[in-house]
Amino acid sequence: MPTHTFRVNGETVRVDVENDVRLLWVLRDILGVRGPKYGCGINVCKACTSHINGKAFNPCAVPVGDLRPEDEVTTIEGLADTVEGDGLHPMQDAWIEHDVAQCGYCQPGQIMAAVDLVRRVKEEGRAISDADLDTLRNICRCGTYPRIRDAIRSGSEKM
Repeated sequence: MPTHTFRVNGETVRVDVENDVRLLWVLRDILGVRGPKYGCGINVCKACTSHINGKAFNPCAVPVGDLRPEDEVTTIEGLADTVEGDGLHPMQDAWIEHDVAQCGYCQPGQIMAAVDLVRRVKEEGRAISDADLDTLRNICRCGTYPRIRDAIRSGSEKM
């Protein structure tokens, strides 16, 4: 069985699995990283959204064989470590401030997608717009979209 080496939340990991095993199963079932949620398994719901090398992606759609040893996977568990300070990431703080979560299942993916969106918008030197927020496709079955949008706007001001 092939051995795959890559980084997860700042730590180098090695796993022995077939090349076509989806990264989501490796994270959850082998490494015990439970933040990325299984929702659909076909890259539609976005509950598993994480970052690879700083950009949002969905591990349910990525075979572990596609990862390189230098690739850095960041999940919600490692997000706070991507910013200075001892607390949470500003987007996580905004989620709490705006009381976003109801069931909470989709929230890790929502936050990770929001952080990526805000980073991209800031790189363009502009503020986040409604049109930007409309591009997010993470599904929330509880329908907390107005609070999600408010939290993203608030979190973007502190990022």
